[in-house]
Amino acid sequence: MIFNNFTFPFDAIEMGLYFVIVGYYFLLFAFFLTMRFRTSKKIYWLFFSLLFLCLAAGRVFFIGYYFFIPEVNVSKAEIARSLMLFYRIATFFSWLAIACFMGILGILLFPPEAEPDEKSSKLIQLTPQMKTILRIILIAIPIFVGILALLLPDSLLMDPDIAKEYNINISIHTIWGYPTGRFILLVLVIIFVFVIPFLFIYLAIKTYGVLRKSYLLNGIGILIYYIGRILQGAFEVLKWHHFEATVPPLLILCALLLLVIANNYEQLR
Repeated sequence: MIFNNFTFPFDAIEMGLYFVIVGYYFLLFAFFLTMRFRTSKKIYWLFFSLLFLCLAAGRVFFIGYYFFIPEVNVSKAEIARSLMLFYRIATFFSWLAIACFMGILGILLFPPEAEPDEKSSKLIQLTPQMKTILRIILIAIPIFVGILALLLPDSLLMDPDIAKEYNINISIHTIWGYPTGRFILLVLVIIFVFVIPFLFIYLAIKTYGVLRKSYLLNGIGILIYYIGRILQGAFEVLKWHHFEATVPPLLILCALLLLVIANNYEQLR
């Protein structure tokens, strides 16, 4: 088979690392679903397990987008359509993962009254109905953004390099040379990058003992994960392919390690 876009060794290294990451995602999904949610029946652990399932699904479609679709032996127009389909689905699952993060935070910030053992995290006194509404809003916002990514036209989402390479006659709206839709999604991701980890750090400041260490490690792990995601896009724009192939996936693996330690801290301390 002749590879037209796949380059060695960096594409091979990058794809291999992301396959490892996908494997860890599925392992963590199975662990939190069977070992934590099944035994505790707490919705917190269900969100944690679904988080890794969504991350795995999103990464699988991103792998197809970056490595496999460009090598398919079909017309250029069909490749471009497939690339956009895979990008939309991958982005959608990435925002579903953020929704799971927000579901976790919603439970920590506004815990149900039925969980008196978590009084240390009751930071805001609200009625149960208000807590439920706030948790739903936190989850609904990223889901709405994910649906928006599925519905935005190609003129707002297609990479100009793809349009040029596959001879797609479309007027692409850009901001500083970046597709407008992707730019908006990137800004929203950066906002959540700051909101999610720093809320965990805020919880760490307000608690003590094992909970403080767990919240702090969760916050640091999530921050490192999204730094890796942002650096991937930055290195791609800068054409630093050797960094793009190694630094982001290694940062993501480091973040996964911290998340595992953070949510098993009582056994590891």
